[in-house]
Amino acid sequence: MPIHKANYLEKFEKTLNHARDEFATLRTGKASAQLLDSVTVEAYGSKMFLHEIASISTPDTQLLIIKPWDKSLLSNIEKAVQLAQLNLNPVVDGEIVRIAVPALTQERRQEMVKILQQKTEEAKVMLRNVRADLRRDIEKQKGEAGISEDDIKVEMEELDEVVREYVAQLEAMAKKKEIELLNI
Repeated sequence: MPIHKANYLEKFEKTLNHARDEFATLRTGKASAQLLDSVTVEAYGSKMFLHEIASISTPDTQLLIIKPWDKSLLSNIEKAVQLAQLNLNPVVDGEIVRIAVPALTQERRQEMVKILQQKTEEAKVMLRNVRADLRRDIEKQKGEAGISEDDIKVEMEELDEVVREYVAQLEAMAKKKEIELLNI
């Protein structure tokens, strides 16, 4: 039975979405709630993502406001942001946590571009790994009833075309993020 395109498109989409999430964590010098997506807070005896226990807003381009739904978590939120290695300094202000997002230096922007390139390469490796798994699945079909050598060849070519499309999408996302990072 041929490997259907829909079956493997989902795997490529997951890889692309993972890369998109990774790119969102790279700070551009502008306040964005996505900067805090990876922050986990000790709450109620377990680790929870910050966005699960608080609302995060950006009143301007240089400020993040975190308003926890449970005020007793303020100090835990402050500590979690400090430990997240985002180079952000949270300040508890009454019932909220304020985070001033400093502008990035040119040197830091270049570092962020290098990290972006690493994350892009990691995503390409993930795409190639998915392709390799699918190629093995396609090759396993050799000798099955109703599957010819031509069918296998066509599936391989379709797979390679899909991979090229996803790599192009990934590179376009990376280029867009690089422009954001270098834009002052």
